[in-house]
Amino acid sequence: MNQLDIRLLQSIRGYPSVSILVPTHRTSPDNQQDPIRVKNLVDDAKQRLLAEFSAREMAPVVERLNLILEEIDYSFTLDGLAIFVNADFARKFYIPFSVKPRVVIDETFATRDLVYALNRTKRYWVVALSEQTTRLYEGTRDTLVEVTENGFPMTMGRSGGERGAQAGRLNEGAYRDELHRQFFRDVVDGVVQVRKQDELPVAVVGVQRYQSFFTELMPDKDAIVARVEGNHDKSTPHQIGQLIWPEVKKGLEAKRQQALDELGEAVGARRFVSTISDIWQYAHDGRGELLVVEEGFYFPARTEENGRRIVAAEDATAPDVIDDAVDEIIEAVLLKGGRVAFVNDGDLDNHQRIALVTRY
Repeated sequence: MNQLDIRLLQSIRGYPSVSILVPTHRTSPDNQQDPIRVKNLVDDAKQRLLAEFSAREMAPVVERLNLILEEIDYSFTLDGLAIFVNADFARKFYIPFSVKPRVVIDETFATRDLVYALNRTKRYWVVALSEQTTRLYEGTRDTLVEVTENGFPMTMGRSGGERGAQAGRLNEGAYRDELHRQFFRDVVDGVVQVRKQDELPVAVVGVQRYQSFFTELMPDKDAIVARVEGNHDKSTPHQIGQLIWPEVKKGLEAKRQQALDELGEAVGARRFVSTISDIWQYAHDGRGELLVVEEGFYFPARTEENGRRIVAAEDATAPDVIDDAVDEIIEAVLLKGGRVAFVNDGDLDNHQRIALVTRY
């Protein structure tokens, strides 16, 4: 699941839309009860639907719920499962963070918990380079899930092999270099497209030669936060995750300090705001260049002045309250092309735990 999935879910409207969130487990014996937990929540959703609508009206939704239930492979579940179904749509997601068990039936899908987790969880892309098969993974801490879109996985034959006519015009070494350069250009193009969907940092795995090609061709070299050298063609995602995560942590720590340094320069230039109501307004106006926020900071709020301002709210569950305005601000900054950096709790004591570097 990534930000593009979230935006798709948030774009769908129609009552009833059913959201089912279930905590799951990766290993036995904890995961033995997961199918029962999921079935119980699906049954709860069906009962609530049939209490409000006739069986005929709900037949398409119930059928989709049954199909989703049959498709779940509990050998692949992670820390949570999210199911979204209405009369025209059905998707399930295995998610690498835990969620509270919930059934929500509403006009829209319940994405708030997922938005919070995606925004606060350390995620990154991993590119495992190889001329055999280059693979792309989405990383969450030391867990990697393979991505099969935008051409991935890629093999040399798919791109470079079609360019064999150049062989007669180049010596063998130069031809091989050109073949690799063309192939890894395709790899970089795939990574660029994926990062348009979710602009996460990138970790690179592979022999030094392939990493050199990738780095040379990568337009945003600052996006690369970690590297592990060596041939890992036969390594499992688990093995790669164990190797790369310690390096990613170091890279993210360097990014955290870089964000604090950038904020310090903006303070000196008086190009920042640190009052959350001002940040709310600036973010929605598209004036946010870099949002810096402590990982543990959340802010229940009510809106005023037709949504232009927010004020603190004591009860996050009240119907007119945004349960976390920080997540709304994060989404607004990202949507307007800004960046977001999470820092440790206590890093922004002088800025009320959140600050925005402005574009102007």
